[in-house]
Order: sequence, then structure tokens, then C-alpha cells
Amino acid sequence: MSDPSGDNPSGQKPAGSGGGKPPSKHGGKPGTKPGEEPRKNSAPTTLIFILLVLAALFFVFSSGAKRGVEVPYGFFWKQLKNNNVKSVDVQGELLSGEWREVPEDDVPEALVGNLKAEFHTVLISVYAGDSKLAAELEAQAEAGSLELNAERQTMSRGMEVLMYLSMPLLILGFFFLMMRRNSDPFSGGGMMGGFVRSPARKFERSEEPVTYDDVAGLKSAKQDLQEIVEFLKNPKRFTKLGARIPKGVLLVGPPGTGKTLLARATAGEAGVPFFSINGSEFIQMFVGVGATRVRDLFKTAREASPCIIFIDEIDAVGRVRGAGVGGGHDEREQTLNQILSEMDGFEQTEAVIVIAATNRHDVLDPALLRPGRFDRHVTVDRPAREGRLGILKVHSKKVPLADDVDLEELAKATMGYSGAELQKLVNEAALKAAREEKRKVEMEDFYYAEDLIVMGARRDEQVDDEEKRLTAWHEAGHAVLAWYQEGMDPVHKVSIVPRGNTGGVTRLMPEKEIPIVGRSALMKRLIMAMGGRAAEKIVFNEYSAGASGDIAQATRIARNMVANWGMSEKVGPVSFKQSEEHPFLGKEMHSGREFSDETARIIDVEVQEILKEANQTAIDMLNGYRTQLDALANALLEHEDLESAKIREILGPRPGQAEDSEKSATEDA
Repeated sequence: MSDPSGDNPSGQKPAGSGGGKPPSKHGGKPGTKPGEEPRKNSAPTTLIFILLVLAALFFVFSSGAKRGVEVPYGFFWKQLKNNNVKSVDVQGELLSGEWREVPEDDVPEALVGNLKAEFHTVLISVYAGDSKLAAELEAQAEAGSLELNAERQTMSRGMEVLMYLSMPLLILGFFFLMMRRNSDPFSGGGMMGGFVRSPARKFERSEEPVTYDDVAGLKSAKQDLQEIVEFLKNPKRFTKLGARIPKGVLLVGPPGTGKTLLARATAGEAGVPFFSINGSEFIQMFVGVGATRVRDLFKTAREASPCIIFIDEIDAVGRVRGAGVGGGHDEREQTLNQILSEMDGFEQTEAVIVIAATNRHDVLDPALLRPGRFDRHVTVDRPAREGRLGILKVHSKKVPLADDVDLEELAKATMGYSGAELQKLVNEAALKAAREEKRKVEMEDFYYAEDLIVMGARRDEQVDDEEKRLTAWHEAGHAVLAWYQEGMDPVHKVSIVPRGNTGGVTRLMPEKEIPIVGRSALMKRLIMAMGGRAAEKIVFNEYSAGASGDIAQATRIARNMVANWGMSEKVGPVSFKQSEEHPFLGKEMHSGREFSDETARIIDVEVQEILKEANQTAIDMLNGYRTQLDALANALLEHEDLESAKIREILGPRPGQAEDSEKSATEDA
């Protein structure tokens, strides 16, 4: 099963420094001497003590601001008007004071027998905003019958003292706790212990591990990795003879071909732990963190030996050094240097295999690929027909299939699909069947999913009649030229339904997995590519912008024929380097031409001649098959989608099929 989804099993654990270290034999923590009790951490006790002190200060100061018995504000106002208040202290919204005589008349029922000389009450508003109360207090104070002490503040004195004391105590407590920990930040403790620790996920041995039986296809890749499995199962078998197994294996292949799954299956086949990390997870904004994470990862892996370290997308950290804007001191290059150093530091007795995956091996640093590091390269390519059939069977195990579903036909029709695309094919078909409330997934659901993957989702916009007619004859031109040119791949489907960025499409069904392409076959492809443009010229006497993609594809093929494949008599069997894509900043952005201006002019002229020849041939052939062209276009206008069987009814047998049918009829006679 070439499945790149890589769902994490439930047994994954983060691999940190010391994560694989077993407990000591005497039952204590690692690092303690035999018979010695592990030292308890007093940090929680200290933190609890600080919190208790702060709580005690809060209660002391907050309660000290209130004096005597709390009385209602209305009762206080009556006593103030009766000149029975001796002194008043106003602090924010809290008023405290002392009676001249303890009141006995008009006392609230709840305060009878509880009144004392001192009292306090909560004001309706702050002192500065209550003009009525302020005027009365100031009048009695001027008359000498009241001692007034008023402060404008929003909190009590106790709260102020608590704020002043709590902040320094909290800061001191924080630094005290940090200093109690390990002073070395790179050993897993300290303030950055969790930051510099390797984020690799560790997959332990489980009862149902992923093995090669779960990987459909990829037969050659599994054979290349079988030696790694044997080494991990029995390292002494190799080391006793002085053999050194490759420490690094590089899986190279397009996205979605199952490189991650293959690495996990290798670990499951050998029955060893599996550490998985992405190359981008090493990189951080602080220089040196990535190198520290590499050291932590390899240290943990050595403790869990034998095991496998899997680094996905290693090109994120392993690109050519000196190609970035940071020189030799940026974070990525420091991390790469540490990886190289760790791989060189393996001992003979350490059975740790590093497997890396990438789809851009051309940008990797040469130091990574030298012998002793990633010196074994395994190509994980798109699966062949048998592999695709196996992948479809694996993904459709839990999908109820109708009787008309033919997985072998689907495997034949999905040439060039990766494992991820095949998984998406099955899933999209199941989703369509579920939306239509079917009990089983039918073949038409798979056809729908195939169109969705190849051509995109159908657009809802309405197409006017003129544009629809133009698209019909354009696609009919492609289909007719592909149908009547002997040796071309058979036409699988023609559609004028607007999908994605296209108004229509003509799909061919390749008959060979790896076809041998000669000049005549390439010329037939160019003629077919020009068929849509030629049909527009014949029927409508004009060209449209819809042929821009066809022209770009044909120009690319023609230029390769002339400049790279030696298929031009004037240019000869010489390869001329045109340009090269450089995916990282700092490297040479444009390579100088390796040929003269005169040679460039000859190449351009030859490309033009080839395309003009293909275009004229397409026009001549379509004029000869004008009746079939119009019939196919009218059928497209009526049905919009035409399968190969319907196309055969309209266009008749293909040239090669006609000869085969005549030969079989003669033999039968």
C-alpha cells in the first residue's frame, strides 16, 4: 500500500533527551547512586510558601482599613445631621469614623445591641463626586464639630502595600525556581529545556506493526531495503566479518509515492523503534537550536539502538551550503553540519540507520551523499499496473463495491497515479456514493472521481452557444487526429464540460507503461496538439486564445527535439543547455548559454519549422476527415461527454484495429 497519509499510531511518544533511558537497576531515578534516595524537588514547596505569605498580607491589610461596625449609609447620614459624628476618615468609597455617643434612637433592627463607638460604611459614590455629603462634612469641619480626614484613592492602603510587595516576591520566586533547575540549557533542563529538545515522534513496537505486506507495489524498493532489515535483525552477522552496513539511506521519489510508509514498514519488518521527524522541525529563529535538536535526537536514538531515524523532506535542511543569504553561520547550515557530524560519529556497535526522504535530491549538499553518509539511494517511483491494482485493493478493503466495479480496469486507466492519488480516487468515489445515498460504490462513481482528479471540479457557470460550439470543434480536432494516426494512444474520453481552468479536454489511454518515443511518435503528438487550432481555422476561419496551452506544450516538445534529443539534421546530435531552475536564493540565478547566437537562431528556426509542419499536416488531415470531424463535434454538443465506445461508433475502427480485424477474418476463413 503506497499510502503517504501516514496516520500516527496510538503508541507514539515524543523523543526527548533521555527519553529512552531505562530506570536504574536499584529502582531509583537515572543518575542516582545505588542505595541513595532521589533528591526531592523543593520548588513546589517554595511556591506554596510564597502564595501563603501573599494571602496573609492580603487579609491583614485589607481588613485593617475597616474600623468598628458596618452601618447603613442612611443611618450614618441621619447621625451626621444630628451632629453625632465625632471624626471621619474617607478613603475612596469607604468611610470610617467615631460617634460622639453610641446611638440609641432609630437604630436598625439588625444593629440593636451591636453598635460601638467606631463604625464604617460604604459610600454610594466617591467622596469627590458626592457634593451633598462633601458640603456637610466640610461645614461641620469648619465649625469645629467634626474631625475630617479625606483621601482620594481607588484602592485601600492595604491593597497598595500588597501590590508593592507581591510583584518583587513573584519575580524573585520565578528566578529562584529557574535557578534550581539544571544550569545547562542544552542538557534538557533549564529555561530552554523543552525548546531545544528534539520534537521527533517515537513509534514503539506494537502488536500490529506496519510491514512490507502492507505496502502494495514498490517491489524493487523493498528489495533494496531488505539488507537494512537483515542488519537491524542481526547486526553481529555482518559486524563479525568486518562489514559496514550503510548508515544512511536516501529515498528519492515524487510526492505521494509512499516514502514515509516504506520507512515505517522497514522498521516494522525489523521490529525496531522508529523515530520520525520533518526536516523543517529542526529550524528555528535562534541559531544553534537546530544543531542541539539534532544532538538530542541522535543521543536518544543511540540509547534505543537498534532503531531507525526517519527524516522527511531532508532538502529543507540539507541544501547546498553557501547558497543562502546567511553565509556559513545561519541556522540551516549549522544544523546540516551537525547532522553530518553525528552520522560520522556512529560506532560499529551502534545499529542506528538514518533514512531520509526527498523529491528534490538535485539540491542536496554533496557532503550528504558521499560514502559513509547517505551513500545508498532507493528510487520510490510511481507504481506500475500491478502495483496500482494492489494499492486499489488495499484502499477498497473497507469500501462496499458493486458488482460492476472492475479494479483491473481502474488500474489500467490510472497510469501515472501515485499512491496518494489512488487513495483519493477511492475516497472521492465513496463520497459521491454516500452523497447519493447508495449502499455500494459503483463504477460510475469511480469514473466521476477520476474526472475530478484529472480535470478538476465542474464549473457551475453557464457557457454561451458560440463558445460551446468553438470548444466542441476544438476538442473534436484533437480526438480525430489522435484516432486516425496509427501508433497513437487510444482516445479514452472527450468532454466539453468546463472543469478547472479548461473549457474541454481530450484524454488518451496509454497502452504501455514506459513507451519508447521516437521522432515519428513525437511528430504525431505535435500534430494532435495542433488539431484544436487547425479545426478552429477550418470551421470558423479564425484562431482563439484557447489553443495557448496546446501551443506551449508543442513548443516545449519541439525545442527538446532540436536542442536536447538530437532530432534535427541541421543542429545535429548535440545537447544545448537552455536554462536551469535554481530553487534557492544566492546560487547562480541564470547559467550562461553554452552556444553562440548563431546556434540559438538555428535552433529557433528549426523549432518553428517543426511546428509549422505539424500545423499544416493537422489542417490537411482534418480536411480529409471533415465529415467525421463534424459528426463528432455535433455529438459533443448533444452529449457533452463521450466515452471511447461512443467515439468508436462515430469515427469507426482505428487504422491499426481495421488491419487486425481483416487479418483475423482471413485466418477464420
